Amino acid sequence: MRLGVLDVGSNTVHLLVVDAHPGARPLPAYSHKAELRLAELLDEAGAISDPGVERLVATVHEALQVAEDKGVESVLPFATSAIREATNGEDVLRRVGVETGVELRVLSGEDEARLTFLAARRWLGWSAGRLLVLDIGGGSLEIAYGLDEDPDVAVSLPLGAGRLTAGDLPGDPPEADDVRRLRRRVRAEIAKVVSEFSRYGTPDRVVGTSKTFRQLARIAGAARSGEGLYVQRELTRKKLEEWVPRLAGMPADERSRLPGVSEGRSRQLLAGALVAEAAMDLFGVETLEICPWALREGVILRRLDHLP
Repeated sequence: MRLGVLDVGSNTVHLLVVDAHPGARPLPAYSHKAELRLAELLDEAGAISDPGVERLVATVHEALQVAEDKGVESVLPFATSAIREATNGEDVLRRVGVETGVELRVLSGEDEARLTFLAARRWLGWSAGRLLVLDIGGGSLEIAYGLDEDPDVAVSLPLGAGRLTAGDLPGDPPEADDVRRLRRRVRAEIAKVVSEFSRYGTPDRVVGTSKTFRQLARIAGAARSGEGLYVQRELTRKKLEEWVPRLAGMPADERSRLPGVSEGRSRQLLAGALVAEAAMDLFGVETLEICPWALREGVILRRLDHLP
């Protein structure tokens, strides 16, 4: 069957079309993205602005038309932290439902972590052993650890690259004091949960998913996306620590000229790098692998698991 996953995230609204059936890996057929950066469209009260809601409704309409054009049989719509944590999230969901007919399922942070972990486990297989999976989104950081397909522990922290950029790094390039304050805050938040994971032992493999990790790996020397999904890509803490001060000194337009960095994500890259560096340091990770599957694939795989 041809499935469409409609992911209303903190950075983008992404429709991923795949051909899939139980027992086989989903094959990507088409990808349609629109950058809304909802995490940056919150007002002082934490609500998504009216123009932001209007753009979201129009983007969902457009994604549904694309899904129809591509022959999608079923659309799996979900939303993550931007709507989950907006003070007017329920109103936004209601309006999207009334105006588009789409009932967005809002995933909890733990759901995000567990579904991303499932995708990484299926991609790497059982031989990967105990996995520690890190995912940096626009609104949150997800961390999960386990030996099976369902992790032993999964947490979500409000440390997404878009959220932190909008709230903590107003300058372009940001002020050094702002960077230091954010660095301290990020490390304090992650340090609170390290003990939840350490009692399960040292992981056999550490995996990073999401656009942020892919971009950081690329600027640190990993293979470009055009070389295919199956090329192994890694990010070392040493390389990342070298890049963080360089990114802090660059304006967004200069970052956008780095290999693999899109213009829309360039402003968020420093915040994402600070989160990645902190997580790797506090969890004692020297090298992590980049996994091409993440939350959207996890949603698809879970749906296929429950088909009759």
